Amino acid sequence: MEIVRKDTDLLIIGGGAAGCFAAVEAKTQSPKLRCLIIEKAHIDRSGCLAMGLNAINAYLHPGESPESYLNHVKQEFMGLVREDLVLSIARGLNDTVKRVEQWGLPVEKGTDGNYKPRGRRAIRIIGERLKPILAEAVRRHRVEVLNRVAVTNLILKEGKVVGAFGLGVRDGTLYVIRAKGVIIATGGASGLYKPPNPGSARHLMWYCPWNVGTGYAIGLRAGAEMTSFENRFIALRVKDVQAPTGTLALGAGARQVNAKGEPYLEKYHKDSPVKDSPTYFRLLSTVLENQAGRGPCYLDLNHLDTQTLRQFKEDLLNMSPSMLLMLSSRDNGDYRFEITGSEPYVVGGHGEAGYWVDVERRTTLQGLYAAGDVAGGAPKKYVSGCWVEGQIAARTALKEINNNPLPSIEEGTVKKEQVRVSMPLKDRKGVPPQEMEERLQKIMDEYAGGLSTQYELNEEKLRVGRALLKDLKAVVPNLEAKNHHELVSCMEVVDRIDVARVVVEHLLYRKETRWPCSQSRIDYPKRDDAHWLKFVNSVMDVDTGEIQILEKGLNGKD
Repeated sequence: MEIVRKDTDLLIIGGGAAGCFAAVEAKTQSPKLRCLIIEKAHIDRSGCLAMGLNAINAYLHPGESPESYLNHVKQEFMGLVREDLVLSIARGLNDTVKRVEQWGLPVEKGTDGNYKPRGRRAIRIIGERLKPILAEAVRRHRVEVLNRVAVTNLILKEGKVVGAFGLGVRDGTLYVIRAKGVIIATGGASGLYKPPNPGSARHLMWYCPWNVGTGYAIGLRAGAEMTSFENRFIALRVKDVQAPTGTLALGAGARQVNAKGEPYLEKYHKDSPVKDSPTYFRLLSTVLENQAGRGPCYLDLNHLDTQTLRQFKEDLLNMSPSMLLMLSSRDNGDYRFEITGSEPYVVGGHGEAGYWVDVERRTTLQGLYAAGDVAGGAPKKYVSGCWVEGQIAARTALKEINNNPLPSIEEGTVKKEQVRVSMPLKDRKGVPPQEMEERLQKIMDEYAGGLSTQYELNEEKLRVGRALLKDLKAVVPNLEAKNHHELVSCMEVVDRIDVARVVVEHLLYRKETRWPCSQSRIDYPKRDDAHWLKFVNSVMDVDTGEIQILEKGLNGKD
């Protein structure tokens, strides 16, 4: 395995929304700064923005304020959010949107020149090329990019993050990158749970299938404090094509109806524990309607006239061409589309899971900052909130790294990671990564609240899942890779296992149901503010891998 060493001032791990914005902000503030992005795919079309977007879902329209946005997020997440983080995001939303518009993003406007709203806190965009626009801004600011290099671990020295290791996904090169500061801006975690479709269709899912939680995993293994992994995110989607239901409901006024054509949301509104929380409520009510034998459930577009239907099809080109094909194939005049919940994901851009950070986006590890989907405690940030967090993290890092010398990295540290990463390439019969991935997904699905259990959790099953994951972790040294592509897959399944173990520990610890479906404890079915209006945090022991649970109050203190 060839070893390549690189030095930089600021290393950004992940070339998505937060990573690109952080890089541009850093170079804008300090043009002579050496700034490097390491990206597993290619920055032009990587991550969850690869296919584009048709709306920016976090924006303050006239009449809205950072405080009203905070109230909305608090209501949606049952009172448990980091208010300081959410407010800092809300205060920067509109400015970052305008900045990306200046980079070339087409934003739809009305005759009055104002942005066209899509609902109360969103605006319409023509965003199929959003990712290339961000990538071009990175290039214009002379940021160095290492495409097709997957991060494998952080480099620690005396408890401080001083760089990262990367694996060339095509040639197996091990990169040793020294840095004065590191911003982690990778995506969340998909593929922890059994997906709805088998075989070659397994990657037809809500979240990018190559966002495997590596950003979380490298922090876990380095001893960073994490928060809220029990707050899984489950999307309500159009079945099979995984198209966004929000686009249909907000953009086209679609109604949720059951198999008999009856609207059902209001039926559950009065007694639902999430009656004031639309996202959870739409999913929970659909699950309950199916359990009552009135499924399948649909989004009904039969009310649309020809012109509105055409406009809606054009909107789908910016984000979900597969939905457009399904819509265009309906020659029988029936525009009802079956909806269902996705498998659970762990993602801090929609939910709360991620690094425990302060308002300046410092993690608990010196020299490491977090932004975007991996930063915890501030849900519903979406793409514009990720831009804001990237900006904040970059500004904080610049203040703190200027006078730092580049650290030395001991050869023993490099050799240890080289041995770990290359182990699956040994000439022996072992376990293929896809087999281990499928075993992981089966465990999580059956014992940690997956699709097959309709997301329900209880103590006994979670404890079985914990034991099975421990056994699976013990098999990791037997992973086998025939080539460099499979070697990357081996590293990914290792990361997924580490993240899954933390998810189960968090789900076990929170003994209430605060977020129905996302965290439905059938043995503790009620929300319990008296005992559980607090954060569940965790730290993994760097040497043993054991997971310690910590409690933090609403103010972020112990």
